[in-house]
Amino acid sequence: MAASGIRNGNACPMICCPDHPDAMLIEDHRAGDQICSDCGLVVGDRVIDVGSEWRSFSNDKNSADPSRVGGPENPLLDGCDLSTIVGPSTSGPVYGNPGAGLPADGATAYRNRRTMSSSDRSLLNAFKEIANMGEKINLPRSLLDRANALFKDVHTTRALRGRSNDAIASACLYIACRQDGVPRTFKEIVAVSSVNKKEIGRCFKLILKALETSVDLITTNDFMFRFCSNLGLDNKVQKAATHIADTAGSLDIVCGRSPVSVAAAAIYMATQASAKPKTPAEIGEVLGVAEITIRQAYKLMIPRAKDLFPKDFVFATSIEKLPSS
Repeated sequence: MAASGIRNGNACPMICCPDHPDAMLIEDHRAGDQICSDCGLVVGDRVIDVGSEWRSFSNDKNSADPSRVGGPENPLLDGCDLSTIVGPSTSGPVYGNPGAGLPADGATAYRNRRTMSSSDRSLLNAFKEIANMGEKINLPRSLLDRANALFKDVHTTRALRGRSNDAIASACLYIACRQDGVPRTFKEIVAVSSVNKKEIGRCFKLILKALETSVDLITTNDFMFRFCSNLGLDNKVQKAATHIADTAGSLDIVCGRSPVSVAAAAIYMATQASAKPKTPAEIGEVLGVAEITIRQAYKLMIPRAKDLFPKDFVFATSIEKLPSS
């Protein structure tokens, strides 16, 4: 029971000692008591501790996480992620008792496997794969959540049965990047995936058809800032490369060329006219574009160079002296 008193002539709504209303109270968390520091009177009992409960309910006393609560709910899992995880056994040969129980390294894993459905196991493995790929190319958590939701939709519809889950996960990540306005190239996804480009491309088309969704067309502007930043180019060169790529597209100079190759060729042209030129090999190594691809797109653009550069661009190398290929 709790005792109330009078503090400074007023009824004390808070718990305090009736004889010493201004005295500090000492909390005994183990007994749940509040004790007056002057006279020792127990003025409150059965007090609930609202702090963290760090008692370990696992047999493993050396566990890094002594809490007994599970992870956060995952709405993408069929079982809402409310599964039971069995701790390691304290009997068996591992603990010096050969006549009792099974080894901790086999029995526990088997029991835990039975608590989760095969569907949830497939989803969890795919989510881990998406998280690993996203971490390697520094993608935000919100984008990974979108990719997870896409994979869940594909998994529910069973439209891609027989396809590799890793390929589907890679394709979902690629689609999520494009839908979030931060597209990545197929080569960037393949670089962090265990699946080849051809299989990811097939899954990409099948997912768009199965989910009846779409992605925006890729333009050179989607890559230009990131490409120039990775190459360490200044704002003036980046602005010139963006203008060159946009103008080349509007004049139909580079018809049939991918936005990535056009962006790389525009960067090559802009840097050649600047004080710090870059070679096609240097650009291709950073952007993941073949050197011959950059040169082919550049050859289409160089005859119209005067029309492509912005009017306020300061040339370190005149247009007449730019390389022909």
